[in-house]
This record gives sequence, C-alpha cells and structure tokens, in this order.
Amino acid sequence: MDVKGLAAIITGGGSGLGAETARYLAKAGAKVTVLDLNPETVEAVAAETGGLGISCDVGSAEELEAAVAKAREAHGPCRIAVNCAGIAPAKRIVGRGGAMPLEDFEKVIKVNLIGSFNLMRLAAAEMLAEEPLDDGERGVIISTSSIAGEEGQLGQVAYAASKAGITGMMLPAAREFAKNGVRVLTIAPGLIGTPLLLNMPQDVQDNLAGQVPFPHRFGRPDEFARLVLHICENVMLNAASFRLDGAMRMQ
Repeated sequence: MDVKGLAAIITGGGSGLGAETARYLAKAGAKVTVLDLNPETVEAVAAETGGLGISCDVGSAEELEAAVAKAREAHGPCRIAVNCAGIAPAKRIVGRGGAMPLEDFEKVIKVNLIGSFNLMRLAAAEMLAEEPLDDGERGVIISTSSIAGEEGQLGQVAYAASKAGITGMMLPAAREFAKNGVRVLTIAPGLIGTPLLLNMPQDVQDNLAGQVPFPHRFGRPDEFARLVLHICENVMLNAASFRLDGAMRMQ
C-alpha cells in the first residue's frame, strides 16, 4: 500500500506513540485524523501534521461513530486505522484496601480493548465498502498490544488482560477480512520512551533500561511509527503481532 493520499485514523494521537505515528504517516503523504480525549493536544498534533483533530472517547460507540464520520467527510474513507489509545494504571487484584474495585478493571478494558475493537469495526466497515487499491488491498488495521499481554507483572492484571485481548482479536479479524483485502496486525511494544517513563526518576529509568538485552535503552516512538509505516507499505504482512522490545522478557 502506498499511503500517499489515503485517509488514516489514529487513536491516542495527541501524544506518545499515536502522535509520532501521525507525523510519520503525514510525512509519507497520508491524510491524517488524530483522535484523543485531550482537545488541546489533538489540535496541536493536527496542526503540525496538516490533518484533522477530534476530541472523543474511543470507548464510546456514539462519540467514535461521529468522529469517524467527520474524518470521512474531510479525508474520504478510512484506509489506515491505527489504535494507540490506552491507559495503564497499576493496581493489585487484592491490595491493602481490599479487592480491586470492579470499575477500575472495567475502565482499562473499555479504553484499551473495547476502544480498539470500536475503531476496528468502524474502519473495517468503511474499508469493505470501498473498491480495492491497485494491489487488491482495501485497508489495514494496526492495534497496539504490549509484551505485558504475555508477561504481565504484579499490578498489571487489567492492563495485561486488555493487551492480551487485543492480540487475541487479531487473527479471527484478519481471517474474516482477508477475502476482501483488509489486513489486521498488532504491535507489542516493550519499554518505549514516552512521557510515562521519561518522567520517572533517572535511577528508575536506568534500572528499567538496563533490563533490555539490546539495545540497552528504551525504545523510541519513532521506531514504533516506522514499523507502522512499513506494515502499511508491505502488503505481505498480515495476521501477525510484532514485538518491539529489544528482546526484553518481563520478570
């Protein structure tokens, strides 16, 4: 797929992995729509990329349906959908205050897993209704999982469950859409140098980075974005999950 001139929708596009992905796709010529809860960051990234910024809750059917409709009106049908929206609060199943409130678990699942499915269903519906591109492809959907989906640590039960669910959706979705030329993939990052990690004390950062076998550092958002662009361009990639972790295995 040549992304030039094609419409792309990126959730979590106001910062971190989503914002960097928006920059890379825009630089390659895609017409980018960024979605995020924070209207200020969304507008800033949209202005930087020459795209469209919409503030919305990815876990809401009504809000995301309205956002996707606005994106279609501005840029045409979605051909590239990238799920980067996510939250990662840490909480044990049973802590000092007793059992984890169920709503805390539900919130993570709603944003990370349901939010990813929400864009998948809406983007796929648009892609399937369109004529194929020159290579027979109608579109590509890329969701962000995590190595925590396989190796979740203490306090990550909700996050790990949500990310394992994202990976679990990938194969049946890819099988469903394959006959119509829509690809579905996931990227499972390890430790990426986003504000969440870079705001930690330096000694904590050094300790975490030292756990990465090679290279001995956090991953960079641009390395994630470059992988997204390559997945878009390489039509042979489908129904696969790519670890972006420097060979790290969480203890």
